[in-house]
Amino acid sequence: MWACDVIPWVSWWTIAVITGIYERLIQAIKNIVPNLKLFFTWKWKTFRKNIDGNFLLCLILWIWTSIVLFANIITSAMENYPILIWSFFVGLILISAVFLGKQVKWNWKTVLCLIIFWILAFFITAPTNTPLSITSTWRWTFICGAIAICAMILPGISGSFMLVLLWMYKTIMLAVKDFDIATLCIFWAWAVIWIVLFSNVLSWLFKHYKMITLASLTGFMLGSLNKIWPWKETLDVNLWTAKNILPNQYNGDHQIFWAIVCFLAWIGIVLLIEFLGKKFSKK
Repeated sequence: MWACDVIPWVSWWTIAVITGIYERLIQAIKNIVPNLKLFFTWKWKTFRKNIDGNFLLCLILWIWTSIVLFANIITSAMENYPILIWSFFVGLILISAVFLGKQVKWNWKTVLCLIIFWILAFFITAPTNTPLSITSTWRWTFICGAIAICAMILPGISGSFMLVLLWMYKTIMLAVKDFDIATLCIFWAWAVIWIVLFSNVLSWLFKHYKMITLASLTGFMLGSLNKIWPWKETLDVNLWTAKNILPNQYNGDHQIFWAIVCFLAWIGIVLLIEFLGKKFSKK
């Protein structure tokens, strides 16, 4: 999950989907607030059980471990081999969407939701989108925190990418670098509130409209492929805008052979994860 989130355009929750922990993770986050009273009344064992604490702790520890181990490797690979890395993630999201779509009972409603959210994600993640030019205020920081965190827990849509579109990515990164406590507190206070609220919404949707929700998430993932297409022509470096082009139109080594190898490699990895998941679930 962290390896994906290092890259501003890729959603780490995609990994949660293909490993089959997405619903469980949403439910665990949803249960935190209703059980806070247990934490503050020293009933930690019950609190841990009610929020699936062992699961969350394991996930958090391994995310932080991977930050230490892989952050520099991933960012360095992005700078030196962008086409190959994007090809990896195209394979990842495409095969993940296929697996997610296999869980859906398809009818006209689910097909309609798939198309609507596919189109929505396609236009949201268009590489030609110009970021909004808005003066940074504490109110705008609040709003950006809410939007980014809601996007972050949707597979296929990156919270970091939404910050880029809202012209807040550099502001938040500078706040982290400069240890700007005021900006970070405002941003994360609203983000934490909204991740709890939005996880409740998603949990309710999975409970009452599971097939429609899965179809919509599948559409989100397919639409997001628009942003991570490996071959691009840069339009504006400062605005991070570009347009998708065909490999033969790329100005430089298009690396088509190795791109296909990386694409197929990720599909193979996901198939292996799926196989191991079924094997361990039977045990």
